[in-house]
Amino acid sequence: MRGAVLLLSLCFCICAADQQQTPPGGFATRDQRYRIQANDVIEVQFRYTPELNFTATVQPDGYVSCQAAGDVSIAGLTITEASTAIAAKAAVRLKDPEVTVLLKDFVKPHFVVAGEVNHPGTYDLRGDVGIIQAIAMSGGFKDSAKRTQVVLVRKANAEYAEVKVFDMNKRMSPEEVREDITLRPNDMLIVPRNRISKIEPFMRFTSLGLYGLSMGLP
Repeated sequence: MRGAVLLLSLCFCICAADQQQTPPGGFATRDQRYRIQANDVIEVQFRYTPELNFTATVQPDGYVSCQAAGDVSIAGLTITEASTAIAAKAAVRLKDPEVTVLLKDFVKPHFVVAGEVNHPGTYDLRGDVGIIQAIAMSGGFKDSAKRTQVVLVRKANAEYAEVKVFDMNKRMSPEEVREDITLRPNDMLIVPRNRISKIEPFMRFTSLGLYGLSMGLP
């Protein structure tokens, strides 16, 4: 678990050295429409050629295989965007295809709590769950936790994740407890042991990516 925190700290350092422009948007502006993930199950319907309709599970690499369109990358797309992407590739073989994508099953919403908590891991996101509740669900802080620097990592787009740091000693006070931040699917909370000297507001995904980091948790 500490290795995951150290690895994330390394990502911060990489991001700090990256001189490219910081992406727009943030916690309040993220697109809320559902985006397709690996292992989601979709049904694809062709209006004028129903014999080409099919149901498929999105592969780990984000692709689905379609008789009319070949392999199409749809992970990270909304349902509407996936319909457009499949129709665009199918247009090589079909004249003006109209494609509808239906989400039949999906990866259940979850969040991750890592680091210096008693029960780190992945938790189902059911209803509104705030940072304070998430810490409680993970068994609370260890004595070694750096409570003044709890890190929230949230995917902003396909390339960046937004990073915010919260002083939980202050946020758990009676004055601020009602203003808790509500978690979103795939959010990651990291409770470090040591003080993190510098954290950039955005981090670029490395080859591991946010989800690879999550998968490395016990």
